[in-house]
This record gives sequence, structure tokens and C-alpha cells, in this order.
Amino acid sequence: MFVVSCLTSCCASCACGACMSAASAISRRSARLAYCGLFALSLILSWILREVAAPLLQKVPWINTFAHTPSKEWFQTNAVLRVSLGNFLFFATFAAMMIGVKDQNDKRDAWHHGGWVLKVVVWAVLIALMFFLPNIVITIYETLSKFGSGFFLLVQVVILLDFLTNWNDSWVEKDEQKWYIALLVVSVVCYLATFAFSGVLFVWFNPSGHDCGLNIFFIVMTLILAFAFAIIALHPQVNGSLMPASVISIYCAYLCYSGLSSEPTDYECNGLHRHSKQVSTGTLVLGMLTTVLSVVYSAVRAGSSTAFLSPPSSPKAGATSPLLEGDTEAGKSSKDAEPKPVSYSYTFFHLIFALASMYSAMLLTGWTSSTSGSSELIDVGWTTVWVRICTEWATAALYIWTLVAPLIFPDREF
Repeated sequence: MFVVSCLTSCCASCACGACMSAASAISRRSARLAYCGLFALSLILSWILREVAAPLLQKVPWINTFAHTPSKEWFQTNAVLRVSLGNFLFFATFAAMMIGVKDQNDKRDAWHHGGWVLKVVVWAVLIALMFFLPNIVITIYETLSKFGSGFFLLVQVVILLDFLTNWNDSWVEKDEQKWYIALLVVSVVCYLATFAFSGVLFVWFNPSGHDCGLNIFFIVMTLILAFAFAIIALHPQVNGSLMPASVISIYCAYLCYSGLSSEPTDYECNGLHRHSKQVSTGTLVLGMLTTVLSVVYSAVRAGSSTAFLSPPSSPKAGATSPLLEGDTEAGKSSKDAEPKPVSYSYTFFHLIFALASMYSAMLLTGWTSSTSGSSELIDVGWTTVWVRICTEWATAALYIWTLVAPLIFPDREF
């Protein structure tokens, strides 16, 4: 107990000190940025504990309840999941508390934007308490996290489709030749990059002398999808555009690369790491920063708009609000006759962060398959490979659906 108390109190005190010093400066406008900072801090804390907590957790009797002590990787995964569970409970509780908040006269509106010193304390206490829970609770959360992470990945895809649709529409609405040329240039560049990148993948992940049929299948499927996007988008009966199709193509190529690069380093068809048995500290730091930025951006973008609740291209999907609000976040003036509505769904905002907590835990633990691999690697293993590839296919399916849905259901607005 003493070991866990020291570990969690030390990490929590560092977090509290950093957050409390800035809590008084957090205004209503920057509340969402503060939630982002708290979430990013939880990811950093997870990574730190992943690296240093294993020897300490081995001495905790209610965690190390095994007759034979598990591997170091098991304790690393356990530490990450406990931090993730505390973070999940923090945001899930706020999501439940904010159900039904429609205007800024609601007292819960003040709870969402203020009280940051108390919030930081509650957040730190929740994370510390997770280290006193029995392993069965963490095992259940681990299973639930896989489903929650899958839902979060779908949110990312919908947000991307919404962004591309708004981007294309904004340039088309200008109705000037230079913007049409810009759309054409972006489309051509993205498609050239997709095909060039796919060629590089053939070199990296299909080394000569090895039977790499699975990798070839993944890469060829990516190319087929890229052609399919263009054909469907340019079909006379489809109200599509080449620019979103090209960007989705290169995004699918990136997901394919991400999946292939997550193959175990000792796999003969993973030519990317054939000559590198260890990952440098700089690579780990870069990978962690990329994860933080990706997850935080997706959570803020999804929680701050109605894109996930409305189909892309619909009027509701475009009703987004900027990260830093102006007059819409200024609160209700005493002279106003009616209360101002909230500019985004507080419940959905916190729910996305809760799901992102699950997703980040899966990334840091290789979807809890890292116990069979190296503790030096992040997001590596066959589970990760299939998650990435399935995400690519889900992205393709959702994009094609946005194109053909108006033809299948002509009476509905998409």
C-alpha cells in the first residue's frame, strides 16, 4: 500500500501542481482547451507509469496476486489501464451530469466551465484510487475498452468525412476558376501521392525471397479502393467530387501503412524493421506526441460539433463552433430576455473524451497484446494490425455510403 500511495501521490501531485497553477487563469472561452490539457496530461502520465511502474506494482499484494509473478509487460499494461480507467470515470461522470443542458441559465453550465481546482483534485484522486481496485475490475475495463475504442475510431472517420465535405463545399461555393483549379491540384497531388506511397509499401513490406501474400493483399486492396472512390464520386448520378475521394484515398494508404508497420519486428515480411531491433527514444517520443495530438484533436472536433450526430453534407453537420468561443460563450447577460442556448453538446463532448481514454490505453498497450512482445514498443502486434486495416475498410465503407445513400434513399436528406 505504501508503494502505491507513494507512486500515485507523486504523479498526482506533479499533475495537480501543473494544473492548479493555471486553473485560476482558465476562462469560459478556454474551458475546452483546459479539458484537452487534462486529457493530454493523462496520456503523458500513462506513458510515464508504463515505463517506471512495473517494479513497484510487483510489490503490491492486491495487484500481484499470482503464485508466479507475471512478466514486466503485464504490469505495464495494468498501470496504463488503471490510469485510463480513472480518466474514463472522470469524463464519463461529467457526461452523465451534463445530460439535458440546453441553455446557459442551467447551473450545470457553470459546472462545465468553472471549478477547475476542484476538478483537478477529483481527477487526481480518481486516478490514485484506481490503483487500489482488484484486478478483476481492470480486466473487465480492458474488455470494454476494446469496444469503446472501436466506437471512437468510427467517430474519427465521420469527423474526417465531415471535414472533407465542408472543405470541398466551401471552395465550390466561391464559384471562381482559381478555386476549381485548386480543387483539381489537390486531387491530382493526393492521387499521385497515394500511388507513389503504395509503391513504397510494396518495397518495404514485400521483401524478395519471402511469401508475403497477406501484405500484398492489404496494399492491392488499398489501390482498388482508391480507384473505386474516383469512379463512384465521378459517376453522373452521384453528387460527388474528386477532391474528397483523393484525400480519403491517401488517408486509407496511410492506415494501410500504419497497420503494416505495426507487424511484429521479427515478422519476415516487415521489411521496415528488419535491420532495427530496437526503437529509439526519439521515435517513442514522436509516436507519443502524434498520438496525443491525434486523439485530442479528434475528441475536440467531435465533441464540439454535430458532425457525428448528423450525416455529412447536411445542414446540421456544418453547424460547428470554433475551439475558442467568442460571444456565444460569454454567458447570459442580465439584460437578455431569454437564455442563450449552449453552443455544443456538453454530454457528447465529455463522452468523446471518455472513449478517447479507452482508445489511448489500447494504443499504449498494443490493444493489450503487447504482453507477448517487447516492452519497448508502442502499438505493435497483430491485434493492432487488424484494427488498423479494419479501420481503413470501415473508412472506405462509410465514404462510399455517403455517396450512394442519396440514391438509395432519395426522400431523405444527406
